[in-house]
Amino acid sequence: MVILLVYVALFAGAAVVVGFVRHRTRPRNDFTSLKTVTFGDESAIRPDRAASIISILVVFLLWGAFTGSRLVPFHVPGPFIGETTFTYQTTDAAGQMQSGEVLVYAGVTPPTDAVGDDAVVANVPRGRDQLIPLPDGAQADTIDGSPIAPGGQLRVANGTVSMTAKGTLSFSADQGLQMEPIWLPSPEAVAARFAEIAQTGYQNFTLWEHLGASLMRVLAGFALGSLVGIPLGYAMGLSGWFRGWFDPIVEFMRPVPPLALIPLVIIWFGIWETGKIVLLFLAALWIMTIAARAGVSGVNITKVHAAYSLGASKWQIMRHVIGPNSLPEIFTGARVAMGVCWGTVVAAELVAAQMGAGMMIIAASKFQLTDIVLMGIILIGIIGYGIDVLMRLAERKLVPWKGRS
Repeated sequence: MVILLVYVALFAGAAVVVGFVRHRTRPRNDFTSLKTVTFGDESAIRPDRAASIISILVVFLLWGAFTGSRLVPFHVPGPFIGETTFTYQTTDAAGQMQSGEVLVYAGVTPPTDAVGDDAVVANVPRGRDQLIPLPDGAQADTIDGSPIAPGGQLRVANGTVSMTAKGTLSFSADQGLQMEPIWLPSPEAVAARFAEIAQTGYQNFTLWEHLGASLMRVLAGFALGSLVGIPLGYAMGLSGWFRGWFDPIVEFMRPVPPLALIPLVIIWFGIWETGKIVLLFLAALWIMTIAARAGVSGVNITKVHAAYSLGASKWQIMRHVIGPNSLPEIFTGARVAMGVCWGTVVAAELVAAQMGAGMMIIAASKFQLTDIVLMGIILIGIIGYGIDVLMRLAERKLVPWKGRS
C-alpha cells in the first residue's frame, strides 16, 4: 500500500512538473493544438515520451529505494541493525524479585566481551525474531517496567518483545519499510545474477538456450494458431453456415484460460514438446479466429458495392477489398495472441521441460532464488515488448492504410 501511494504521488507530481515546464519553455503549436475538439479523438492522443522515460525511472527508483540499493540516492527506513537493550524482572520460588538486562545485537555479530554478569546476550538475525531464554529458565514478569504474560507482547526500543505460551521471551527488531531480499532483491543483485547465468548458464543450459527454447515454442504455437485461426475466421466472416457451425465452439473456448487445458493436453499429447506447442497453439487459435472474423465483418460495405459496380469477381473482391481491409484487425489480434502465448509459456514449461525461461523461473522458485525469478520475468517482458515493437513496425510497413477510410 505504501509503494502504491508513493507511486501515485510521483505520477501526479511528474505530470504537473513536466506540464508546467513545457508550458513555460515550449508552447505547443502543432496540428493537434489547433483542433477545437480533442476529447475522444484518438488521433489527438499520442504517447508522451517524457512520461515513458520518467515512468521507467520511477519504477527503478522505487525498486531501489525499497530494497536498499546502492544505485539510488535515497532509501526508505530499513530494518534495525545494531545494538539495543531492554530490562526484565522475574520472581523466584521464594518470591524475591530479580532484575536483569538483555543485550540484543540485531543483524550484527556480538563482540567477544558482550557477556556480563547480569546480562543476557541475544544475537538476532536481520529481519528475523529470536527466542531469548532467561537464566535458570526463569519467566519474566515485566519488560522495561511493563507487565507481560504468556501470549502478550510489548514495544521496546528498536523492536518488539513477545512471550510464547511457555513463557519464553522472543525479540523481533523493527522491520522498517524495506523489502527482504527473499521477497524482492535489489537491482544490482538481479544484474549480478544475470551476468553470472549469462556466463555459466543455469540447470545445464546457457541463458540463451533457455530463452531460445521458449521463443521457439511461442513462435511455433503462434504460427500454427494463425495458420488455422485466420482461415477459420475468414470462413466465419463470409459464410453463414461456417459462422453458425463454429461460433458456439469459438465462443465457448475463447474465455477458457489456457492454464485450465494443461491436464487435458498432458493426457492427450504427453509431457514433451508436442504438448507444450499444442497448449500455445490453443492459446493463439481463438484470438486469431476472432480477429480475422472481426476484420472480415468490419469491411465497409460501400467498398464491396463499389468493386461489384466496377465488375469485380468474388475472388477479386476477396483479394483486393476484404483481404487488405481485414489486415489491421488481424495484426491487432496477432499482437494480443503473442502476448497471451508469452504469458502461457511459463505454464507450458511447468511440466517436464528441460530448458526454457519458464522452466528457469519455476526451478529457481523451488529454491527461493528470487533474483533468478525476477531476472526471468524481466527477460520475458523485454523479449515480449521487443516482439510487439517488431509487429507494430511490420504493421506500419505492410498495412499503411490502417485508420484510413
